[in-house]
Amino acid sequence: MVPRRRPRSGDDARPQRVKFPRGHVALERALSKLGAASRAEAQRLVRAGRVTVDGAVVTQPLTAVVPERSTIAIDGVHVRRGGWRTIVFHKPRGVVTTRRDPEGRKTVFDVLGSAAQGLVAVGRLDLASAGVLLLTTDTRLADWLTDPANGVIRRYAVTARGSVSDDARRQLEAGIDDLRASRVTVRKRSGRETHLIVELDEGKNREIRRLFSAIGHEVTRLTRVAFGAIELGSLQPGEFRELTREELRRAFGVGL
Repeated sequence: MVPRRRPRSGDDARPQRVKFPRGHVALERALSKLGAASRAEAQRLVRAGRVTVDGAVVTQPLTAVVPERSTIAIDGVHVRRGGWRTIVFHKPRGVVTTRRDPEGRKTVFDVLGSAAQGLVAVGRLDLASAGVLLLTTDTRLADWLTDPANGVIRRYAVTARGSVSDDARRQLEAGIDDLRASRVTVRKRSGRETHLIVELDEGKNREIRRLFSAIGHEVTRLTRVAFGAIELGSLQPGEFRELTREELRRAFGVGL
């Protein structure tokens, strides 16, 4: 089953997200989530006819599958999920949150090495940002944590150039276009720079940097210090620790 994309209307219309039945994801995403290939690589493999689902060749990357029930193979080799595992990783600055980077930049998977086997990143942090990044083998958990409907709070320590006024802070909370911070707290302010704690309940691409740019302040340092109740703590850049199911239940109130 390949869901259809809704047509665009007008020059300013935005592409619509493809809607799948509950529990289903696109085949290209399933391959990525299972750690078999990046999304771009998965698309190429599928279109080349090298991927089968339940024994049948599939050539449409958006074909809906249930990763937990479907038998997926690449060149006849089954793609299997490993045991359950979730970690919190202190992503360093200067690495990208992707499995393989076409520009040859170092990735979080390069930093983690064999410790990243079978893991997928829960959301992303951009190249210049650091801090909490969750990685898991549990694709349903990853989807739940990143679903905007669940409103999982991400907390960031932000340094911005110049003095961010109280009016500007309130503007960030009120929202600019489709961007909005759920809470902004000024920790320290001077004419040179402002230190803030910013909370988001949705992980849009470069949202904090775009928000601060809209109010005329460049973000010079950005560190995610917490994802829900999972905090960075004493982890140094490049370090990680294992998370238990019980810890995640307490942190997010989800059944695992």
